[in-house]
Amino acid sequence: MTTLTDAPPRSARQPRTARNKQTNDYFDLAERATAAGLMGRRVGWYAGRTAALAAGLALAFVLLFTLGDTWWQLAVAVLFGVVFTQGAFLGHDAGHLQIFRSGRRNEWFARIIANLVVGLSHGWWTRKHNKHHANPNVIGKDGDIATGVLVFVPGEETGRTGFMGWVTRRQGWLFFPMLTLFGPVLHANAVQTLATTPAIKHRAAEIWLLSLRLIGFPTLVFLTLGPALGAAFMVVQLAVFGLYMGATFAPNHKGMPLIPKDVKVDFLRRQVLTSRNIRGGWFVDVAMGGLNYQIEHHVFPRMASVNLRHARPIVQAFCAERDIPYTETGLFESYGIITAYLNRVGLGEANPMDCPIVAQYR
Repeated sequence: MTTLTDAPPRSARQPRTARNKQTNDYFDLAERATAAGLMGRRVGWYAGRTAALAAGLALAFVLLFTLGDTWWQLAVAVLFGVVFTQGAFLGHDAGHLQIFRSGRRNEWFARIIANLVVGLSHGWWTRKHNKHHANPNVIGKDGDIATGVLVFVPGEETGRTGFMGWVTRRQGWLFFPMLTLFGPVLHANAVQTLATTPAIKHRAAEIWLLSLRLIGFPTLVFLTLGPALGAAFMVVQLAVFGLYMGATFAPNHKGMPLIPKDVKVDFLRRQVLTSRNIRGGWFVDVAMGGLNYQIEHHVFPRMASVNLRHARPIVQAFCAERDIPYTETGLFESYGIITAYLNRVGLGEANPMDCPIVAQYR
């Protein structure tokens, strides 16, 4: 089964007396979280979230079909973009085995939500996300920092000329406008993966579910609104979806220390040093699907997202005891950090190899 786990390296799964100090640190922290009752299932919480998602989808479709030929439909497109993103958060939690005790039930729940609601391939996302969780911000191993249109690793901007060179030198300022194009890219990645990767588990089911979502939803929109308003509706929905997704996931790691591929950092410190929490209270908790507690999520990926805020003071205190830097900022402060970091990388001004924090924990 392709699922996401919170297990430390296999070498850590041995009697406590045989573990080294840094491995003991992780298990000591895990014992504190378990003693606080934070590793249990929260089925009621997820039932409520699922019901809220269903209600949001129902409301959006009712408005689409009843408002008629009016430009107020663009507000409905915004609603769809928000609901689809919230669906992605719920599918993410299922992919981390947070909802059911059965791995198979989590897997199918995530597969249905990802393909049929969000329009993403669960198989593609799981493969990508597994690699990210195993090696966050590790150069050459974490696909989330791989060079594409944007350059996240200093030094990889070298040689870019013409239009792409112009974009790279201004990539920090262009980052958020470019996120409005992120939705179609995610959908295209899903289609490409299912078309070219026979090894995807339950590939046929994903193809049917994804086809129903990516063909059926735009068809309903155009049949209901006509070509002009329908096209505007789809543009707004995709832009909101891409911007919302990117603006939620980007603050978690972008602008945090990068780890060279050949540098060894233990599991706990690798997760904490490369992650950033976002302050903001219940509104940010809901808006970011609990991913604003990114440090706790990376340390305990199977912990129900609603429990992450309760784990925060435990992890924060533990890191203070062990002198492990724990990073937390406001949402807009994080956006400023990302913008400045990307601009520095685009101009060739940063050197990820010169990282005293990472060097301290080699």
